[in-house]
Amino acid sequence: MTLFVISILIGCLSVMNVQGRRGKWPQGMPVTRPRLMAVGGTFEGSRGRPSDAYVIQERLVATADGGTGAEAAHVAAALALAAVIAGRPQHGGTREQDLDDYVQAAHRAVRNAALRNPAVPGLASTLDLIVLDGGESPRLRFAHVGNGSIWHCPRGGTPAPLTTSHSFDDGPPLRALGRPSALNAEVGSVAVRPGDRVVMMTDGVVQALGVKRVTELLTGTASPVACLDRLYDELAAVEPKEDATVVIADFVTV
Repeated sequence: MTLFVISILIGCLSVMNVQGRRGKWPQGMPVTRPRLMAVGGTFEGSRGRPSDAYVIQERLVATADGGTGAEAAHVAAALALAAVIAGRPQHGGTREQDLDDYVQAAHRAVRNAALRNPAVPGLASTLDLIVLDGGESPRLRFAHVGNGSIWHCPRGGTPAPLTTSHSFDDGPPLRALGRPSALNAEVGSVAVRPGDRVVMMTDGVVQALGVKRVTELLTGTASPVACLDRLYDELAAVEPKEDATVVIADFVTV
């Protein structure tokens, strides 16, 4: 029963949009609303074992990868994202370390599911999470666990990863949600300006294309949709074995 319910949840997690409140604004009054304009997708691996999930909201983007070792890898990813969504980190504190509370909640959700269900003892998941803080000095706070990656692409600048992979030689992640040991997430923040871009991807993308090619594909001024299309074309050419998820988000204020 639990797996059936969670399977339904996975289908709902692919994209979640936040509906803004509508109001009557005086005619001619400019309306600015800092937000993330994002697109995303999962290129399904040739092994046919779903493992990735992602969520997009107005000021929150998150990706998770349940790995390839467990039969119900997609369940672990869905549980991790569900715990993050329920916590609503974009409406919580504003410190970098505050995001660790939501990572720990996701960690407990995956761990408790593994303990309750002997059929899936190996549940584990990565998690990459960003939250946009507006105001006079906008910034992105991020939290990272596992072998996915978060990239910052400043407008007119060179793309660079904000996070460090928690794996060795493209092996399984040394840190993951759901494992018995205590979890130490990587957290941080980066200032953003309108036109800056942040890209999140699971390890299947970098394994398939390599860091150099990913950097080249993220460089430039193409729209998020066009950039995602280019990445998909390259992934289709190499046919990755594992799921490869990409979410591309531009910081906009209009």
